[in-house]
Amino acid sequence: MGAGKTSAARAAAAEMGGRPLDTDRLIEERLGSSIEDWFASHGERAFRETEEQIVLEVLDDPPAAVVSLGGGAIASERVQEALARHTVVLLDVDADTAWQRAGGRRPLARDRRRFDELLAERSPLYERLADAILPASRRDTLRHALAAVRALDAAPARTKLLWAESASGAYPVYVGDGARALAPVAGRGFTVSDENVAALHGPADHVIAAGEQHKTLATAERVLRAMAAAGLEHGDHVIALGGGVVGDVAGFCAAVYQRGIGVVQVPTTVVAQVDAAYGGKTGVDLPEGKNYAGAYHQPCAVLADPSLLATLPEAEHAAGWAEVVKTALIAGGALWRRVGQSTEVDRDLVVSCARAKLAVVAEDERDVGRRQTLNLGHTVGHAIETATSYARYRHGEAVGLGLLAALSLSNQPGLRADVEALLAARRLPTRLDPAVDLEAVRAAIERDKKRRGGRVGFVLVEAPGALQTGVPVPEDELRAALEELGG
Repeated sequence: MGAGKTSAARAAAAEMGGRPLDTDRLIEERLGSSIEDWFASHGERAFRETEEQIVLEVLDDPPAAVVSLGGGAIASERVQEALARHTVVLLDVDADTAWQRAGGRRPLARDRRRFDELLAERSPLYERLADAILPASRRDTLRHALAAVRALDAAPARTKLLWAESASGAYPVYVGDGARALAPVAGRGFTVSDENVAALHGPADHVIAAGEQHKTLATAERVLRAMAAAGLEHGDHVIALGGGVVGDVAGFCAAVYQRGIGVVQVPTTVVAQVDAAYGGKTGVDLPEGKNYAGAYHQPCAVLADPSLLATLPEAEHAAGWAEVVKTALIAGGALWRRVGQSTEVDRDLVVSCARAKLAVVAEDERDVGRRQTLNLGHTVGHAIETATSYARYRHGEAVGLGLLAALSLSNQPGLRADVEALLAARRLPTRLDPAVDLEAVRAAIERDKKRRGGRVGFVLVEAPGALQTGVPVPEDELRAALEELGG
């Protein structure tokens, strides 16, 4: 209720040159009564029986290209089976927005507490059935995303579409085995990869050296000159085939080449599929600090293919787990409970992590508010990478250590122990190498690029899903947290 299904279906149908069908309106025509009155006189059970019959009839032989279903119709197992033959779009609405739109105007929207419970009960089923998940914040989202939704017809089985929105634009995210084969963007593609990924998943037009230590301005210059030599124009795009380093470098080059061309992210690591490929942050490192040169440049599409993760070395796969844990700590709720069971990284987990990050970026693209929560663990993590010249730890390994430091600073010993166990289960480091200079780490923290007014603010955790940003930390507490990491 209140997701905007009726108006979205109307706009989508108009775009396709047809008219939509709203099953709630059809049911009222058949009953000769409003749904509200039928509820009052016959009860919900009788209504659901009638609804099931009519919806199954519609799904068996749809009289319209776009059908809007009532929010409770999917509770029927027979309806769920019938939906498998169709493209199912979920307009993802939060409880506050839904209540603002529907509260007091529907039979099941009289009591706010029950309304919230109903959404929480239905959401997992909505998400499981959906082929495409679109934010319902705007009434015209489905119309804008329609081409991406219709492209699912040619996508590999079990591909999910997420629609990413931010202040500077929107783009499709396809997640599923084989998603890499999709071509969602017009124009010529110029593929940038690294030597490891290109050997497995090439070909590539330009190959860079693998590893964070090569995420430099010198590498970016070589990529840019290769793009120029290939004659790339504004209608062309870069394809970033690789992990976070490739995505950052290729995205940065796309952002600055001829003042900006498109980039399609094709993430091949856990870190990139659950985090780095989304949100538009691009950049390269300087000796003075991680990601000191960069730009916000949203991709024109993301193609996340979990089958590519099978080729990752075990240590690289494990390193991505730290970003999963970070995302779960930020999201809380069902994602934190799932990660607490040390689940495998599959399509559904990638989708859940991507949705969590995309929701944050939609609200705050430029790190002025809620997006700062995504820096959880990264202030110390980036400092560790900088202090060790980007050579000792993988990014995910450093972030895992940074999470432990953040939880120490948050005075959350129990939660810290839980996270340490989750990291240790994947054989990730939970103590700094004794050779690491803690003073160098502390100095790198002081140079963190996100400092404001000469002060570094930390992201601290009250509980999974409840975070504080921009928190100043006393020098003695920071030293104690680093010393605890040092063992």
